[in-house]
Amino acid sequence: MPKGSPELTNARKEEIVNACEKLYHTMSFKEITIKEIGEVTSFTRTSIYNYFHTKEEIFLALLTREYEYWIADLKAIREKYESLTADGFADKMARSLENRPQLLKILSMNHYDMEENSRIEYLTAMKVAYGSSIKAVNHCLDKFFPYMTDKEKQNFIYVFFPFMFGIYPYTVVTEKQREAMEGARVDYVFMSIYELIYDCIRNLLKEE
Repeated sequence: MPKGSPELTNARKEEIVNACEKLYHTMSFKEITIKEIGEVTSFTRTSIYNYFHTKEEIFLALLTREYEYWIADLKAIREKYESLTADGFADKMARSLENRPQLLKILSMNHYDMEENSRIEYLTAMKVAYGSSIKAVNHCLDKFFPYMTDKEKQNFIYVFFPFMFGIYPYTVVTEKQREAMEGARVDYVFMSIYELIYDCIRNLLKEE
């Protein structure tokens, strides 16, 4: 790590992550390289290696940040509303993730390879954010559905969080994929991010 103030180091890291996020809007994980990221930062490509050793570490940092943004959204929901019905909570949760497509997109990636090619400090930081997001959802369940048992809340978490890994590929499809589904004569209903999440949460809560 180069010598410099913590503020400069954090600013450089943030710029690198921002560059990666910008590219990820139009490029795939496979297409994005350290070279590509370096071309949209204010410093040289080789300087990136002072902060991140691999592009996987950059994506983990982006995922960590996305989790932190979502945690802030969940906290805002919990603080804004005194009570929510199952319908209301499903709506707010669906909206919160509808606004975080980058989070859902990264979750749909191969995490085994991404984590294997990252140093432990970046992996740990991501796991901390992931764990905090679980706690944030649990806090919402505690407040809005106090009748739920610990087992019911655990079941909610163990269904919903794995479910999140499949939201993006089920809701964001290319014309080629649509054509293939039609050619295969698969009777498939394409749903939006909001619709898929709302239906999942509403079914999990099963409130009359």
